[in-house]
Amino acid sequence: MANIGDSQVAASSRVGHPPSSPRGEKRRDPTDWRPTTATLSTDPTASGLPAECGPGQEPGPLQTSSGLGVTARAALATDQSGASRGPSERRDKVGGKLRVLVVEDEPADVELVLRALRQAGFEASGDVAQTAEEFTDLVRRNSYDVILADYKLPNWNGMESVEALRREGLDVPVIVVSGSLGELTAVECIKQGAADYVLKDHLARLPESVRRAMQEKRLREEHKQGQEALARSNQDLEQFAYVASHDLQEPLRMVATYTQLLAERYRGKLDDDADKYIHYAVDGALRMQTLVQDLLAFSRLGRQGTDLQSTDCNVVVETAVKNLQTAVHESGAQVTHDHLPAVVTDGAQLPQVFQNLIGNAIKFRGSDPPAIRISASKKGREWVFAVADNGIGIAPEHAEIIFVIFKRLHTRAEYPGSGIGLAICKRIIERQGGKIWVESQRGQGATFKFTLPVAAPRGKYAHTDEHGA
Repeated sequence: MANIGDSQVAASSRVGHPPSSPRGEKRRDPTDWRPTTATLSTDPTASGLPAECGPGQEPGPLQTSSGLGVTARAALATDQSGASRGPSERRDKVGGKLRVLVVEDEPADVELVLRALRQAGFEASGDVAQTAEEFTDLVRRNSYDVILADYKLPNWNGMESVEALRREGLDVPVIVVSGSLGELTAVECIKQGAADYVLKDHLARLPESVRRAMQEKRLREEHKQGQEALARSNQDLEQFAYVASHDLQEPLRMVATYTQLLAERYRGKLDDDADKYIHYAVDGALRMQTLVQDLLAFSRLGRQGTDLQSTDCNVVVETAVKNLQTAVHESGAQVTHDHLPAVVTDGAQLPQVFQNLIGNAIKFRGSDPPAIRISASKKGREWVFAVADNGIGIAPEHAEIIFVIFKRLHTRAEYPGSGIGLAICKRIIERQGGKIWVESQRGQGATFKFTLPVAAPRGKYAHTDEHGA
């Protein structure tokens, strides 16, 4: 595109027939189809620029009816400087180096695709693959920024490149470049993982499509790096919590032991204030011991491996109720359950979930004896378990905060405990691919629900217990 207002404009074109030559010039061979670059000058005398010509041509200005001097020189059909363009057009041309793998069986189409990218400012280079074997070999040996795949090849579907990249574990944007592509086919290509599609008679869209695909890839990489950094941070925190709680146990045991000895030996021998202060010290040391032990138990959940096996949830609930037998007997609680499914889960950790939920239902009971009912229903590819009670209930605004470690809604004088039980439930369920929540109103009981996948979740349970208990 020439901007006549500039002093000089370079425009690239593939010449289809020889131009008219002024007198004294040799005519260009009509079979010579090499690309040329025409340089237009606003010099009205047509004498400002010498000509660089291809073989068989002699330099000399070409006169036009508008008075523009035109010279021709052989060159690649790319605009390398962009200096004559306006600011907005130059910004549109910004591209940079681009390594491309073109899946195409027509050499002419390969050249058209690369030319469209070069004209947009990309320094495009790359390779061509015509078969699945060539494609796989090239992506294994080289690194590419983008893949431009024709939809239909003689013995291969270009969309198969998406699946081939997945098998190789590579994240390279694939843009379908086809002569014709119906809307349904185009949508299916996007669903299968193509970044975009461009028709061959609309290659002007290709550079922007490439920029957008590369930007999306950068965002995916940044997200992945953020997730990895977060995972490392969480592992560091787990390590810190484990070491801190493990190493704090011995000095805390010493403090608790000697404050208890102090209370036994000097209770009643000092004034009332002294007895009160000793009581505070003993109580604080014992509570700190409990918190450290709970923190250690919580941190171990992220460090232990998970033994996945088919687990009968009926047996799990019965085990949990037996572990709470004293509390059930003293409170007069009635614990019933429907027939529960067998799930692929950690048979050692799941009883702790039911034990904590049933224990909370007993602890936070109302004036009537606790009535606790456990059920399960299948929804899609997951089981939804429910533990319902008739206790004091939970205000809706506290439905999320109760799962935070050491977060309590009541004083220790009202209800004992450290506030870690529900945090442990949440940790166990999420590590097994599920989620947990509560549905409740104050004074109307609560129903805790959690999900477990029908099949074992993939990519889980990579942690192992390196130090043991």
